[in-house]
Amino acid sequence: MIPALIAVIGPVEPDLLTAWTAHYRSLGIERFHIAFHFTSHVPDGRQEELLETSRALGHGPSHVNTGPWHERIHSDLRDALRHEAGPGWHLIADSDEFHHHTEPIDRVISTAEASGRTVVGGLMLDRVSPDGRLSPWQPHNGLDRAFPLGGHLTHRLLHGDPRKIVLASSQVALAPGNHRAPGHKPAPDSLACVHHFKWRSGVADDLRQRVAKFSSGEWTEDTSAVRTEAGRLLDHIDQHGGRINVADPSLRFRNVTLDRMPDGWAAEAGSIVTRWRPPGLAENQRS
Repeated sequence: MIPALIAVIGPVEPDLLTAWTAHYRSLGIERFHIAFHFTSHVPDGRQEELLETSRALGHGPSHVNTGPWHERIHSDLRDALRHEAGPGWHLIADSDEFHHHTEPIDRVISTAEASGRTVVGGLMLDRVSPDGRLSPWQPHNGLDRAFPLGGHLTHRLLHGDPRKIVLASSQVALAPGNHRAPGHKPAPDSLACVHHFKWRSGVADDLRQRVAKFSSGEWTEDTSAVRTEAGRLLDHIDQHGGRINVADPSLRFRNVTLDRMPDGWAAEAGSIVTRWRPPGLAENQRS
């Protein structure tokens, strides 16, 4: 079974959308159910350029939403797309997330079904430039050349949830951010590698806006987690000359590529997912 792809996309570079589409088509994906969400600061010309690119790629969006980045807006759009996609399995991916599995996707789904599971999990591996700069991406360089290092920035520096539900049966509800499917646990020994290409030029400005809007109440939030994680990243790069400190051994940055699993991935990812707890809960359990 080949799943439908579900994605809610912000104002990314058209070239990144093109590379993302090519990646998932190479995995056999044929049906793309896409929504775009633009905040008011995104110029009309940039919006239209991205929409034109989407249409040219053959997956014109089902929804285009313009307005505040309330925390639940992406979940609401995602759920609408899943309803439109109908019964079956859904592949869930943000536009900066590139999944890698050890087997073809139809076999991954068959294995999950044979074990009675209705979700497949993954773990984010944050991709960054060689020196940690938040660099612009030029498509002729390729993502692997521009962002050759992969590490655990989200998990170990931002204290964010690095888990992802990458495939889910249509009847399974997903939590905001696609980090969990309440009541459903993915197999911890066969987790996808979710290459996360978020740390590019422009992300720091986006995070500063997010912190300001959530702090003022102009954008609504369910918890302070998103704002707090953004603040941690901004504090970190301020302390390191505008860069991510790729030399920090706790972040475990190393050279990786999109076309193969990182060495030792099954054990590494399984250990992180099995032991991960929200920061507050983890502190309470240690006390």
